[in-house]
Amino acid sequence: MNVAKRDFLFTSESVSEGHPDKVCDRISDAILDAFLTEEPASRVAVETLCTTNFIMLAGEVRGPETMTHERFKDIARHAVRDIGYEQQGFHWKNAEINSLIHSQSADIAMGVDASGNKDEGAGDQGIMFGYACRETSVLMPAPIYYAHAILRSLSEARHSGAEPGLGPDAKSQVTLRYVNGAPVGATAVVVSTQHAERLSVDDIREIVRPHVVNVLPDGWMCDEQHFYVNPTGRFVIGGPDGDAGLTGRKIIVDTYGGAAPHGGGAFSGKDPSKVDRSAAYAARYLAKNTVAANLADRCTIQLSYAIGVSHPLSVYVDTHGTGQVDEERLSEVLQQLVDLSPRGIRSHLQLARPIYARTAAYGHFGREPDPDGGFSWERTDLAEELKDVFHT
Repeated sequence: MNVAKRDFLFTSESVSEGHPDKVCDRISDAILDAFLTEEPASRVAVETLCTTNFIMLAGEVRGPETMTHERFKDIARHAVRDIGYEQQGFHWKNAEINSLIHSQSADIAMGVDASGNKDEGAGDQGIMFGYACRETSVLMPAPIYYAHAILRSLSEARHSGAEPGLGPDAKSQVTLRYVNGAPVGATAVVVSTQHAERLSVDDIREIVRPHVVNVLPDGWMCDEQHFYVNPTGRFVIGGPDGDAGLTGRKIIVDTYGGAAPHGGGAFSGKDPSKVDRSAAYAARYLAKNTVAANLADRCTIQLSYAIGVSHPLSVYVDTHGTGQVDEERLSEVLQQLVDLSPRGIRSHLQLARPIYARTAAYGHFGREPDPDGGFSWERTDLAEELKDVFHT
């Protein structure tokens, strides 16, 4: 979106870990983590479909022989249990699970693997975007940040037992008013959450209310007329029993809530040789560090790759008129500081680890880096180097 100094409304949505598509993302990433735990060089591209008491696994892998169809099914079952599905129409114990996962294509392997003087190539062609801005402390757009935070708060209450009447499936949507390009408050908030049969619409509204009020900054809550909770009136049947889910169908939820461009590639279930994932993480890392170094208030970075080719075909930097340095020079410096080949990104961000199941819900960006290397792309350890180069 163009957020030059003007007034407008902007909306982003999030979905919970129990949303059917997110159930699939979680299963795909849990299988990826299992591969990387046993063999960090594994190649994984796993897709999941789920519907009423049924889960289908498909995709291509290369890794240890201990990763069998029975193992995949067991991982899927445990993922569903962790999310909290024990319902008649979708239960971790009773769901039928089929696996059609098979070996990676030899043709793809030949193009991607390093050999002789050839470096490891990108796992596919494509374009990836990274973005950062000053709207929140984690340098994310405010609408998606607060939409995620509302659902995470509800999820924590459900898992802790504080709100036993809530179900795993939920969605949120936050509309913010911008004045002179900066967010100043919410004009509408929508929350739909699965719930126990015994709870009324009014009950759910009052359960949800504090989770919204406490997440939004003081004075940002919308008026009562535009606070929508379960607007259809009832949400007892939910999750995969209510709507089929697929891996990779929530790519805007996963990234910037529509506030920045998206290249179109999904993340979940893909190992870091797939630039759809690793280069999107690298682009966010570079954009965030650019803003953290005070070189811009907003920054969009685009990377492009060709399958089997190691280095990006282009590195585009746009600071949206807020930059303190020349964008072409900034692009050159960023490429000097970080090797943007698949191998270079994986090494710099230490991506060959089992750190992905935790990314499957509530966004891949704007999260706190974990001690074990999770969300490493959210570090701002390049900021001082960038300041030194540009003497800011």
